[in-house]
Amino acid sequence: MAYYRSAGHVPPKRHTQHRSPEGRLYYEELMGEEGFSSDSALLYHVNIPSSIVEYRTWELPDQTLVPNHPLTPRHLATHKLFEEGAAGVDGVTGRRLLLGNADVRISYVVADTASPYYRNGIGDECLYIESGDAVLETVFGDLPVGEGDYAIVPRATTYRIVPVGSVRIYAVEANSHIAPAKRYLSRFGQFLEHAPFCERDLRPPSEPRVVEGSDVEVFIKHRGPGPGGIAGTVHTLPHHPFDVVGWDGCLYPYAFNVRDFEPITGRVHQPPPAHQVFEGNNFVICNFVPRKVDYHPLSIPVPYYHSNVDSDEVMFYCGGDYEARKGSGIGQGSISLHPGGHPHGPQPGAYERSIGAEFFDELAVMVDTFRPLELGEAAAEADDGLYAYSWARGDRGETGATDG
Repeated sequence: MAYYRSAGHVPPKRHTQHRSPEGRLYYEELMGEEGFSSDSALLYHVNIPSSIVEYRTWELPDQTLVPNHPLTPRHLATHKLFEEGAAGVDGVTGRRLLLGNADVRISYVVADTASPYYRNGIGDECLYIESGDAVLETVFGDLPVGEGDYAIVPRATTYRIVPVGSVRIYAVEANSHIAPAKRYLSRFGQFLEHAPFCERDLRPPSEPRVVEGSDVEVFIKHRGPGPGGIAGTVHTLPHHPFDVVGWDGCLYPYAFNVRDFEPITGRVHQPPPAHQVFEGNNFVICNFVPRKVDYHPLSIPVPYYHSNVDSDEVMFYCGGDYEARKGSGIGQGSISLHPGGHPHGPQPGAYERSIGAEFFDELAVMVDTFRPLELGEAAAEADDGLYAYSWARGDRGETGATDG
């Protein structure tokens, strides 16, 4: 994201000597994307950032994926995955894999314990906070997050998640970078006037801080021999990873609250790209927020039935009253999977009930992928087994389809 920021103490000229008040040389680290050809940040460390004293294997949570076959729309009830009041779960090692493909993995966790220090060496992460509060302590500084926040964490950022009480996190892990939609940005990276959010809405981390410590473990997710080509390693550092006195550049974690997204509306129903917020390689992230709806005198405000011939659609329902899904069993914390090749749309009765509506009080995060999604271990446990029949009437009505 080409939005320059400087924090802490940096020298006037990059790649030059930067010394402590006592005359000790700080160690400059370039953290850059696409080799040396895209956004980057320069961090100044007290210690050599590549130092390790020990390493071992990290046995990742189950990353196995199986095809969605036979092809089936699904309802995944994420709140079934973690017992109410369960203790000792952290926001990194406790993630449970729901869906994934070669481009993106979607997980869910309810965390009440500080995670280990962690670094995703595969791609950027987009963490959506369904409820609760936490602090992302990062090598760049602290980033407090709460309900409705997205946190974008660039690849290879060392950080940990420290809940304040209990926090529910919907985690989207890319095999690429995640950024605002290109059509919202000028060729120099500034948000344009038609964008539904802008730089003022983005919250950067606090000033960096130097933390003392020794023999600190950092859990690293990286490319390797495991399921999906993913593996884990733990590096033990001789010093604390948070030893940065200053940094500058255009690459750093930031937060954005969904309430600051200004919805784009029209006389007739707007297609999902109007709700887009971020994108990665072969996937997009959209959000559906409370908004006034279509004002043509003959409009039908809920979505028309549609076939996503090039994509799978994943909707995470995280607030409000989702009119189009009434009668399907979907509620707070639900995920719907509508696979490519299957036409989908509002539940029976929703089409008719929406006529005359002026406002929808709904909140949902959508991920559209352009390769088929497969099912993780958590999908089998969270699947209600009934959603595929929720559009049927008559002899299939007993499976759960109602008019809501």
